[in-house]
Amino acid sequence: MGLDFSIVPKYMDIILLGCAWTLGITVAAALLSFVGGIVFAVIALYAPWIIRQPFRLVEWVFMGTPLLLQLFLIYFGLVQIGIDLPAFVAGIIGLGLHFAVYNSELIQTAILAVDKGQMEAARTLGLSRGQALRKVVIPQAVRDVIPPIGNNMIALLKDSALVSVIGVSELTLSAQRIIGKTYRPFEFYVLAAAFYYVINLGMEWVQRRIERRISLSR
Repeated sequence: MGLDFSIVPKYMDIILLGCAWTLGITVAAALLSFVGGIVFAVIALYAPWIIRQPFRLVEWVFMGTPLLLQLFLIYFGLVQIGIDLPAFVAGIIGLGLHFAVYNSELIQTAILAVDKGQMEAARTLGLSRGQALRKVVIPQAVRDVIPPIGNNMIALLKDSALVSVIGVSELTLSAQRIIGKTYRPFEFYVLAAAFYYVINLGMEWVQRRIERRISLSR
């Protein structure tokens, strides 16, 4: 049985719908991972010991276990304690928290690299510690870690395919369901790969624009 891409247009609507789900999951999880990374970094550096230590345990769990296992725990495990999340929501939370931990490490390093005189100057002007962090230190730190965080977001896009195992009809699962009907794995896996690549290019373009704007504002 040879290759036959003529069958692809018939199922393009399913692929496009899967692509939309992939984009939705990626954008939502990326936002969660970015905001979560900032919150986790502040907790790790400035929270009291009684809060910081449990966070370190959570951080170890997310960094030391496979993302696939984390998705299983969130989607299937939480049901046992009465928390029944839709697969789409569970996928966003799993991806978002997983990458938030890695973003936190980047942001912590960037915060520590900000000149301590910035904090002292802000406090001298009458800002509280929280205000100085929010208005002076964190914006500078985040600006410096946009490139590596952008790379994490591209990795998040690729890992979004894992939510297919909990039943989210994103791009990979959509392709698999079509293959189950047509028995044409090569054509539809290549098509899915092409869509991932196009989305990847779009994300890289957005990242470059953000980096250029930040460099111009300095």
